[in-house]
Amino acid sequence: MKKLVALLLACALMLGLMASAEGTVRVAALNGPTGMGMVKLMKDAEGGEDYSFTLAGAPDMITPGLIKGDIDIACVPANLASILYNNTQGKVRVLAVNTLGVIYIVERGETLTSIADLKGRTLYAAGKGATPECALNYLLEMNGLDPETDLTIEWKSEHAECLVALNQNPDACAMLPQPFVTVAQTKTPDIRIAIDMTKEWESLESGSGMVTGVVVARADFIESQPEKVAAFLEAYANSVSWVNENNEEAAKLIGGYEIVAEAVALKALPYCNIVCIRGEEMHSLLGGYLGVLHTQNPAYVGGQLPGEDFYFVG
Repeated sequence: MKKLVALLLACALMLGLMASAEGTVRVAALNGPTGMGMVKLMKDAEGGEDYSFTLAGAPDMITPGLIKGDIDIACVPANLASILYNNTQGKVRVLAVNTLGVIYIVERGETLTSIADLKGRTLYAAGKGATPECALNYLLEMNGLDPETDLTIEWKSEHAECLVALNQNPDACAMLPQPFVTVAQTKTPDIRIAIDMTKEWESLESGSGMVTGVVVARADFIESQPEKVAAFLEAYANSVSWVNENNEEAAKLIGGYEIVAEAVALKALPYCNIVCIRGEEMHSLLGGYLGVLHTQNPAYVGGQLPGEDFYFVG
């Protein structure tokens, strides 16, 4: 009887492992640019059993499932990936950068052409105490400006408040992300994108890059299902390429999945910097970006920079 029980348990374990190996890959993404590049993959996967997708409005709707093991792969903000790595003792790793910077400085005029032109101006922004403030301070300082004395930064609680303030003070400027910039332009048509903060960062030639979102996975999933990770990354890269090359069709899918309204997606896509950067290039871009955040405030990355095992470069 003991031998029979042991045999049955062994068979059950084997069946469990087989089911896990053959099971659906559970993927989560956020509404907005970090999820927009996935729509072709989502469409192709409809009706099949290879993938299941969850779209969420905020990162805290994804992270518990990732930590508990209910989600295998997720698209999250870049600094959150580092925080998750630190908080779970390395149980979350990054697979790819999926979104570069999406923050722009806009104005209602033609007076701004560079970061240096912000001297003496009033800038409305949201995100104080978070990565937008860190990125802004870094670019200001690298261009010889003191955030405290060389311009007036008025911090608002949300982007919509920045737009209201800009409408009331047309001589000012505002720092806004896509796709909200596109939404703002539909309400105030004379708003102009004056400064692309991603390009300003790249112009510093620091070896790092401005990174908004990344693709992460549980370390145990990467280790136990390497072929599924490889297949996902290939399919995801193809989806990103298709989205960038077929904006009209992509916008329809984005609208259909209620990630962003179709009309907004169509206008915003060229400015969302949707990518799929893997390997050593991902390591360099993301590592440098996290290093900038850490220098300004270690809490932005979870207290310390992640170890080398954080970066899945295989």
